[in-house]
Amino acid sequence: MSGTLRRATAGAPSLEKLCPGLSPGSGGGGGGFPSVRPRRLRQSQAMRRLVSEVRLHPADMVLPLFVKQDIPEARPIRSMPGVFQHSRDSLRRAAHEAVSAGVGGLMLFGVPSERDHCGTTDAVLNESIADVIAEVGKDMVVMSDLCLDEFTDHGHCGILAADGSVDNDATLLRYAEMAVAQADAGAHVLGLSGMMDGQVGVVRAALDAAGHTNAVILAYAAKYASGFYGPFREAVESQLEGDRRTYQQDPANAAEALREVALDVAEGADIIMVKPALPYLDVLRQVADAVDVPVAAYQVSGEYAMVEAAAANGWINREQVMMETLIGARRAGADFVLTYWATEAAGLCAAR
Repeated sequence: MSGTLRRATAGAPSLEKLCPGLSPGSGGGGGGFPSVRPRRLRQSQAMRRLVSEVRLHPADMVLPLFVKQDIPEARPIRSMPGVFQHSRDSLRRAAHEAVSAGVGGLMLFGVPSERDHCGTTDAVLNESIADVIAEVGKDMVVMSDLCLDEFTDHGHCGILAADGSVDNDATLLRYAEMAVAQADAGAHVLGLSGMMDGQVGVVRAALDAAGHTNAVILAYAAKYASGFYGPFREAVESQLEGDRRTYQQDPANAAEALREVALDVAEGADIIMVKPALPYLDVLRQVADAVDVPVAAYQVSGEYAMVEAAAANGWINREQVMMETLIGARRAGADFVLTYWATEAAGLCAAR
């Protein structure tokens, strides 16, 4: 026994005193003691690090950022402590912080000061893309949200028909326009999140026709009609009434999600997304096993808010649970994770 261990155990009650009749070598029943002991590989932080099956790296994370049109400084989002609606200036600062932390990418969302029926008020997003590309575009993958919900006065992800339903094919025409505009602004990756049928094929054709053959399509192929999006809707000041169940995935279905994924890959998607992450880790694993393109998971606003609220009440260890949820998404098959903790978690990765 080393001197350090001898000092640490000096005066400690013996096993015989604590548990009479139990001591090493007292095992009865003829079974003996185990020769195979998995705990050997968990006995120290150094050993656990050596045999870790999944490692979280700063480059495995993408930071979603909201930019609000015509505000002088960043505004906190009540339901997402630590997350802000950014001004153009604070957006630049947040982008630099993420680069310094080694974060892999940024996903930009625009919040306009006005909205219309067809979502043509998206200039704030295109301006923000150009700002971030000018600041960090050589050091960071810049992604943009290609959807209408932030910009429509009804809050849906597409253009509404006369009967109030979402007109799939009219929406595709707007997506094509938006895609070219975002690529013109410099976006490296376009995040198609609207769940319209055929969106990947239409956007890919529009991008290629405009000369943006290198623009990457990140398809939200398995985006579920989830209750975990609530805080996000505050962040983008969503005008939505009702729900999106006619176009987003039914939470009960996994095989249907795999069909959506296969269609998006066939239409030219470069990366596939599963959203949300935590309630759909089983789907994430199935998708990762089914495709040969990178797979992303979005740790959505409700997942973030849930952990922050529990931590604020002292019910959980915030940093431990934060990192555990991210590792869970990676273990389930995500090549990278969109998370509002990206910059902070990147710093914790470096410290471990």
